[in-house]
Amino acid sequence: MCRKPALLATVLTPILLLSVPALAADKGDKAGKIAASAPVAAQPAAQSAAQRKAGAAERAEAARMDPLARAAFWSAEFEADPRDPEAGVGLSQALRALGRYDDAASASGRVLVSHPNNVEALLESARVQLARGEGFFAIEPARTAAAAAPKDWRPQSLLGVALEQSKRDDEALVAHRQAVALAPNEAAPAANLAMYLAGHGDLAGAETLLRKAVAMPSSTVQVRQNLALIVGLQGRVDEAERMARQDLPPQMVDNNLAWLRAALGQGSATRTWGAIKAGG
Repeated sequence: MCRKPALLATVLTPILLLSVPALAADKGDKAGKIAASAPVAAQPAAQSAAQRKAGAAERAEAARMDPLARAAFWSAEFEADPRDPEAGVGLSQALRALGRYDDAASASGRVLVSHPNNVEALLESARVQLARGEGFFAIEPARTAAAAAPKDWRPQSLLGVALEQSKRDDEALVAHRQAVALAPNEAAPAANLAMYLAGHGDLAGAETLLRKAVAMPSSTVQVRQNLALIVGLQGRVDEAERMARQDLPPQMVDNNLAWLRAALGQGSATRTWGAIKAGG
């Protein structure tokens, strides 16, 4: 395998895993303590728990909070009603964004105890395993979610990433292609398939797919920055720089370009792209 695909195997991050950028470590520790230490109080009656829960408008607002605030919000909601799947999944997502993977896995796992076929909890369980590099353990929840929601592209795309991490490349490619077939106008599955192709040496094919993904309404900063990366790794650094500066602050672009030039053999890469790129 040539050097570029080998590098890509370590620097490309699946789109689905970075829906929210992680905060600084000190904030993550604080949020983890807030969420992980919150006791699950016994409720005198279901009606009492329901009265304490936030309404739909408040929950919609919580989705726009930073991960630290979301962790605190959903921890309180889950404490008020431990059988509320939305609260458990919301807490797991927030903790995952903060890098609190064990606590995130615990939250989604608690949902699955009472709601074993809840698709969102299954997906979140798979995402947590993928985020900590344990793709093998993401296969089962992703497959269960795919069986429960056969027309949903998300389980197939997650399954593709899980199979990649498990070094089952042929199966991974099938899953990625199935995800794209289910949602041909969604950017994330196309981008995840593109990353698979790039990691296996097909940079041109990856660029073609990413350009299509970038043009889709659901495209994100991460999709655009992955396109910039693929363009740069083909030696078109100036073009990659123009793309990167559309979304990122100057210092971050400079750091990314320094890494890219090192990856192309113009120096020694001491930091991975994954450590300095923006989350989508």
